[in-house]
Amino acid sequence: MPNYQCKIGTADGRIVDKIYDSATKEQLKENLEEQGFHVFQIRRQSLSFFQRGQHKSARMTGRRFLSFNQELLVLLRSGLPVLQIFDTQIEQMEAGTFHDIISEIREEIRGGSSLSEAFAKFPRFFPPLYVASIKAGEKTGDLPETLSRFLEYQKRVEIIRAKVRSASFYPLLLTSAAVIVVVFLMLYVVPRFTQIYADANVELPLMTRLLIGLSDLIGTYWYLTLVVPAAGVPMVKSLFRSSRGRLWFDRLLLRVPFFGGLQTDYALSSFNRTLGTTLASGTPLVPAMQMSRGTLNNLSLEKELVQAIRRVEEGSSLSDSLARTGFFPPLALRMVGVGETSGSLTEMLSDIADYYEAEVERRLTQLTTMIEPILMMIMGLMIAFIIVAMYVPIFQLAGTVG
Repeated sequence: MPNYQCKIGTADGRIVDKIYDSATKEQLKENLEEQGFHVFQIRRQSLSFFQRGQHKSARMTGRRFLSFNQELLVLLRSGLPVLQIFDTQIEQMEAGTFHDIISEIREEIRGGSSLSEAFAKFPRFFPPLYVASIKAGEKTGDLPETLSRFLEYQKRVEIIRAKVRSASFYPLLLTSAAVIVVVFLMLYVVPRFTQIYADANVELPLMTRLLIGLSDLIGTYWYLTLVVPAAGVPMVKSLFRSSRGRLWFDRLLLRVPFFGGLQTDYALSSFNRTLGTTLASGTPLVPAMQMSRGTLNNLSLEKELVQAIRRVEEGSSLSDSLARTGFFPPLALRMVGVGETSGSLTEMLSDIADYYEAEVERRLTQLTTMIEPILMMIMGLMIAFIIVAMYVPIFQLAGTVG
């Protein structure tokens, strides 16, 4: 069905731009006028197919997702009807992809779809866990409380992600600076010294000859520094997109000292937080585990969890099933077991998530304090080697003249 960009006047005197689907322009105009709108202009969108493709490929940032849902929560608690809530939010939004998506969701709801069904049609904007939480809230009749619980979960996830990004920023900055400095020395400084030594006709030490050879190689085949990354990055991406390549890399990552522990702690915090939030919204255990599986973000751990889900389906307890995965620590397993026997599993999962979030933060602090001196030392040694290799022949010449 084609899309039409409409400029319409509302009953309270406002002029708004909206996008509607309709079989014909005349039918759309008639429908709008029946709803009490004054139609100023209706223009068919000739590239509606591509714009829909953009809707599907676009993504929403975590901050904007939180902002949208915080507004939705406030309006739900105020008691406004759902359609009026979306009208209010649409009026405040700037024109763009997300504005169009919310407009389409509003039309889906007006056509009889539930809120969760409308959100589910845009999975790149609204993840399955969010849709499941909304659906559970609709079933229990306590949508604001369910949404509030999900937002609390989302805020914690964003905090952890921000800390991970912050911890990785400084090492990347130092590494980039080191690469730039070394490339400058190899392509500009070393060739100047090479010409001086060639004119002096002196025998150079081994380290100087190695450095000059490496500089000549880089200078001659400089285009490889562009071609190799340009060809290598897509190859590596395609390798990691394959299930076998991703599984191999994820298994290797878990075996790397320090980083393997960091990956496991992050996976445990995400999984337990998600599972606890999903169970609290009223979702049964097995579907909750299936929805939470993707938060592990490691294919090797996910394969182990699939076996745990199958054991739970066969009647095993959650703690026994998780114990056989091999990556759940004894402390977490004991807490899960206590939660099962006492009927406080949701609270225990939240406590486990709190503990491992603190562990992730501690490891990230260690990483940032440890990586800085290591990178500085590596950078210093590389630059020192280049300088020493270039100046040793000068000292030899000075000794010969003396």
